[in-house]
Amino acid sequence: MTIFELTWRWMSDPEQWQGPDGIPARLIEHLWYSALALAIAAAIALPLGLFIGHTRRAAFLAVNSANAARALPTLGLLMLVVLAAGVGLLPVLVALIALAIPPILVNTYAGIRAVDADVVDASKGVGMTGMQVLTKVEMPLAVPLILLGLRTAAIQIVSTATIAAYVSLGGLGRFIVDGLARRDYELVAGGAVLVALLAVVTQAAFVLLQRTTSAKVRGT
Repeated sequence: MTIFELTWRWMSDPEQWQGPDGIPARLIEHLWYSALALAIAAAIALPLGLFIGHTRRAAFLAVNSANAARALPTLGLLMLVVLAAGVGLLPVLVALIALAIPPILVNTYAGIRAVDADVVDASKGVGMTGMQVLTKVEMPLAVPLILLGLRTAAIQIVSTATIAAYVSLGGLGRFIVDGLARRDYELVAGGAVLVALLAVVTQAAFVLLQRTTSAKVRGT
């Protein structure tokens, strides 16, 4: 039996769509963990990326530190935080935020750096302050790369948020972990396909957002 047949048989069972262990409940949990981690990562990485891109200060250190953080094993980091802080949402958030910060930071910095220096100089020449140059000139032109960083981070988070199940939380990873424990391969296949579909939907949503935003920027 193929993975698609296993998944269809599992998803077509009405019981899988009901109760606290059903697909809707697990999907909401997964989206909650993912959205919270992405929001915190963006709140940290976006201002830092804008700052170092605009001022050129500490750029080498910040970007290289972010790139080095990509090598951190997410599951290993999760277990380290569990040992330090105990089981709960905190270890999951720390692991997911650490995963999401590098692409947001690096792409935000790169987007600001890619703005034509002549455009920046012209903006300063007409009397714009540094903050006005950043918010009215550099940020709008850097939007495509900034959104690319957010998209990359969002897909990575959605795909990796299954680790929540390893510390007794919910989300779509619950299907995979519980299915492996029970040797219930329908459950494993269903959970894996749902995570993959959610990643595809996330990708499509950000692509649409990028196109819409880029069209607005070109229109201005």
